[in-house]
Amino acid sequence: MVYRLCFSALVALTLLTGCESPSKRERGAIIGGIAGSVIGKQIGKGSGNTMATLAGALIGAYIGARIGEDLDRQDQEQANEALEKTPTRKAHKWKNPDTGNEYEVIPVKTYETANGPCRDFVTHAIIDGKKETVQGTACRQPDGTWRTLKTL
Repeated sequence: MVYRLCFSALVALTLLTGCESPSKRERGAIIGGIAGSVIGKQIGKGSGNTMATLAGALIGAYIGARIGEDLDRQDQEQANEALEKTPTRKAHKWKNPDTGNEYEVIPVKTYETANGPCRDFVTHAIIDGKKETVQGTACRQPDGTWRTLKTL
């Protein structure tokens, strides 16, 4: 059920955006929705499982969209630097002078995979005065950038 919901969301997004690539907000909503639905499915029990999955998807999509919407190029460069250079369990903090948003990325675990290094991380953000927290995993790409593979 969760995977069908996620696949349907991706297909709908592709149809809505046509040939354009998804915006930061749309990508954030997709990632957050998927993560939220997985968490909701794990939390829900019995007949409440479907409702917990849907609620998790909606909440995750909302939070993911807010963070994705506000993460501009400068913020992406800072996040990439945090994952590339910051020691495990140390915080890399910055404030975007254009938006006033504040971010803190903390790599919590670093490990090697067959495709290269990956890091689990926690991001704390203050966006429009509201605190948001996202956990995830990112892996270094061949071009040296870090790509987020999953968020919770």
